[in-house]
Amino acid sequence: MPNRFPNASTTNLRKRHVLGLLCVCVLVGILIAGLWPFHAPRNDVSWLDPGKGLHFGKNGVMLGAESWSPRDWKEGTGCSIEIWLQPDHVDRGGTVLGFYSPENRIVTFSLHQSLDDLLLRHTAAYSQRLVRNKWYIEHSFAENKQIFITITSNSRSTAVYVNGNLERTSPSFGVSSADLTGQLVVGNNPIVDNGWQGQLRGLAIYDRELTPAEVMQHHAAWTALSSTNIKSENPAALYLFNEGVGNVVHNQMDSGNDLQIPPRYVVLHQQFLERPWDEFDPSWGYCRDVLINIGGFIPLGFFFCAYFSVIWRPARPLLGTIVFGAIVSLVIEILQSFLPTRDSGITDILTNTLGTAIGAALYGSEWIQSLLSDIGFEKYSGS
Repeated sequence: MPNRFPNASTTNLRKRHVLGLLCVCVLVGILIAGLWPFHAPRNDVSWLDPGKGLHFGKNGVMLGAESWSPRDWKEGTGCSIEIWLQPDHVDRGGTVLGFYSPENRIVTFSLHQSLDDLLLRHTAAYSQRLVRNKWYIEHSFAENKQIFITITSNSRSTAVYVNGNLERTSPSFGVSSADLTGQLVVGNNPIVDNGWQGQLRGLAIYDRELTPAEVMQHHAAWTALSSTNIKSENPAALYLFNEGVGNVVHNQMDSGNDLQIPPRYVVLHQQFLERPWDEFDPSWGYCRDVLINIGGFIPLGFFFCAYFSVIWRPARPLLGTIVFGAIVSLVIEILQSFLPTRDSGITDILTNTLGTAIGAALYGSEWIQSLLSDIGFEKYSGS
C-alpha cells in the first residue's frame, strides 16, 4: 500500500522550491520596479491649434543645436528671456528650459516650475569649483492659466516680471549672456529626468537687459500676437511656436538655431551614478524616495538570507545577502543610466543596500526564527 504521507525529505524539497520561487518573484519584482518601462517612451510633445503653441506631456522634450549661440551674440553682457506658457498643474513641477554647457558638463542656467513657484537656477565654474545659486519667486503659477514671464539681468542683478509687471528683484542673482549658450533644452532638465507639463506659446532671448518700458511693450505685443512688433525689437532668438505641424520650431531670427522635437523622449546628457552630495535635496520628495528605496529591498534581504541560510549555506549568509543586494542595486543603477525616465545615483545603491541589510537582519532575529519554527519552516538540514 503506497504511503499517503510525504516523508521529511519530500517536505524539505517542497520548501526549497517555495523559497526559491519567492526569491525569484522578489528579484523579478525589484528589477521591474527599477527598470520599467525598459525603453525610452514616445516624446509627448504635440501641436495645439495652429498658431497657439505646443503642449508638453509627461515625457516631452525639445532640443536646440549642440552648440547654441545666436548670431552676433555678445557674450558676457546682460541678457533677458521672455517666455509665454501655461502649466497643466500646480501640485507638481519640472524644468521649463535649461542651457547645458558640454565643456563643463553643467547646466549654467535653468528655469523651473516648483509647485506654484517659479525657480531660477544658475551654476558657474570657478577654478574647478562649482558655485550654485537658486532663487524662488513664490506663487507665480496658476493651474491652466497663461503667464508671460520676463527675466532680465545686467549680469550682476536680476529682475523678474510677470505679465509685464515687476514681481521681484535680486541684487545677488546675476545672469550674463554667456550663461545662455551651449545647448538649449526645453521641457526637461538636460541632465536628469525632470519633465514639465503644460503649454508653451512663445520664447525670446536677448543679449541685453530690457528696460521696464520694453518689458511692458513686449508683453503687449506678445499677447496681441503681433509678431512683426516682436521681431522689430531684434531679439537674438525668437520662437513663435506657430508652425502647427512638423518636428521643427523655427528661430525667426536665425535658422541655424532651430529647435527639434525628437521622436523619443531623451535626457540630453544623463548622469551616471550621481554622487550622494549632488543628489541630496532637503525636501519631502527626497526623503520619500529614500524610504521607498530602503523598504523596497527589505524583502530581498529577508528571502535571500533565508535562501542562503537554508539551501546554499555559505560561511556567512548575512554578509553574502548584503553583498548580493548591493550588486543587484549597482546593476540596476548602471542600467538606469540608459533610461531617460530613471535616475542613476549612488544614493540609491546605499539605501538599497541598507534595506537588504535590514531584511537579512530581520530574518536572523529570534522572533522570526521562532515563528518560522512554529509553522514548520525551521533551518532544516540539507538532506
